[in-house]
Amino acid sequence: MNQELAEILTPYKGRRGSLIPILQAVQARLGYLPEEAVVQIARFLGTPESEIYGVLTFYAQFRTSPVGRNLITVCRGTACHVQGGARILAELARRLGIKPGETSPDMEYSLETVACLGCCALAPTMVINTEVHGQMTTKKAAELFSEIEGEGQG
Repeated sequence: MNQELAEILTPYKGRRGSLIPILQAVQARLGYLPEEAVVQIARFLGTPESEIYGVLTFYAQFRTSPVGRNLITVCRGTACHVQGGARILAELARRLGIKPGETSPDMEYSLETVACLGCCALAPTMVINTEVHGQMTTKKAAELFSEIEGEGQG
């Protein structure tokens, strides 16, 4: 991992205020920010690890544990809540056998929620990896889940 991180960090040498772009770049490459990466980033920037962790825990975009191959995000914003977002979340949790914030033991699925996806006109909304799915129902969510399962077996 040291070589991989060195490749990511090199362009940021001497650039002040680069912590967030560095964290984004490392997470994009590794999928999350493991402790070893945080230690190396702290050394590179000459910053205490506690400061790095302060940023990691403040911003919801950063992860300190790996996510599944399929990341399923359900909006819990007001419009989605009113339109049945909680039912969608419950259906997905039931089918996946995990709670929001968890990853399946086989690392195939992660389920998370966000305060708002910004797609209120499509409520209730969820995202599978990078694909937005609006006007969801429990039936549509079950169908999408079945499609994902089918792709994984192909």
